[in-house]
Amino acid sequence: MTEMVYGAVPPRDGEPILPKWWRTIDTWSMSCILMLFAVGLLLGLAASPPLAAKNGFDPFHYVQRQAAFGGIALLAMIITSMMSPVLVRRLAVVGFLVAFVALALLPFFGTDFGKGAVRWYGLGFAAVQPSEFLKPGFAVVGAWMMAASFDPNGPPGRLWSLLLCLVIVAMLILQPDFGQACLVLFAWGVMYFVAGAPMILLVGMAGLALFAGTLAYANSEHFARRIDGFLTPDVDPRTQLGYATNAIQEGGFFGVGVGEGQVKWSLPDAHTDFIIAVAAEEYGLVLVLAVIALYATVVLRSLLRLMRERDPFIRLAGTGLACTLGVQAMINIGVAVRLLPAKGMTLPFVSYGGSSIIASGIAVGMLLAFTRTRPQGEISDILRGRLS
Repeated sequence: MTEMVYGAVPPRDGEPILPKWWRTIDTWSMSCILMLFAVGLLLGLAASPPLAAKNGFDPFHYVQRQAAFGGIALLAMIITSMMSPVLVRRLAVVGFLVAFVALALLPFFGTDFGKGAVRWYGLGFAAVQPSEFLKPGFAVVGAWMMAASFDPNGPPGRLWSLLLCLVIVAMLILQPDFGQACLVLFAWGVMYFVAGAPMILLVGMAGLALFAGTLAYANSEHFARRIDGFLTPDVDPRTQLGYATNAIQEGGFFGVGVGEGQVKWSLPDAHTDFIIAVAAEEYGLVLVLAVIALYATVVLRSLLRLMRERDPFIRLAGTGLACTLGVQAMINIGVAVRLLPAKGMTLPFVSYGGSSIIASGIAVGMLLAFTRTRPQGEISDILRGRLS
């Protein structure tokens, strides 16, 4: 689209794909992702042995699985980042349709693994969570719809994307999975804002979300229990939030030492949703701030590169993917430090979980593909030309 509308400087003829990919990729963002994955393995060595012993596995069973899932995720990230935006969009549409059908069939064939929410397909050797793969696909499909509305006589893409978003949110709430529903709604909102949405509409959407939350609190025991646990002034020390809060307090600035933490023996989800509590206890605030800095670097660098992008589809899709990654990390850490209600959401690339890490690898691969340097000039050149 960009080349047809604005024209482009011809690429170097005959340049090998790997040097061209390395020359155009955001190596800082990719390096941050690799460091996050390394931190995840490091924390997995501390957090997962107690669970492995409880389930009768080898002490490093979950670390080995995380390394295997991570290898697949990193391979998917690199391959996807080499693709053109058009190819990424085509594959995202196919992946989105598959994940959408899988999400719709969850009430009939899914399982909750005793956690009270039907979110997974049990495959015996692994479990698949369709919503993890739906998020990046929806960001690309929603951006494609919105970008189409900019074309002369184009379709009402913004309205279509809103209707699709509401259908997905409704299916996620029925599981119930309010955390993923909020992420999908946020991704649509931030893309719509970048696409030029009127503020009154965004305020109305926020009011509607608040109203929906009130209804959910009144009618969903699962939702109400988590909100009540968050609002209560006294945290039960025997709950996951209680264990996590105590671990963060014990860790202090530099932590209690490698392998010396105790929260991993008490938290059932120490290797997944509350992995940051293990990091805070054993390595202290220093490691937590480093993890936050890595996520912030990926998000901010991606947004800065997208600000120079001419193609509205690439700009919208990249913004949705970058902000979803950052907000998911913020929610996970916010839950652990009791700034947000419990959501059951993983920390991308750090928490254990095959669906989460592979889907995150695909999403970041798409983001790196969209933020690659292309011979198109700067968008500021266009703005100056229109003003002159």
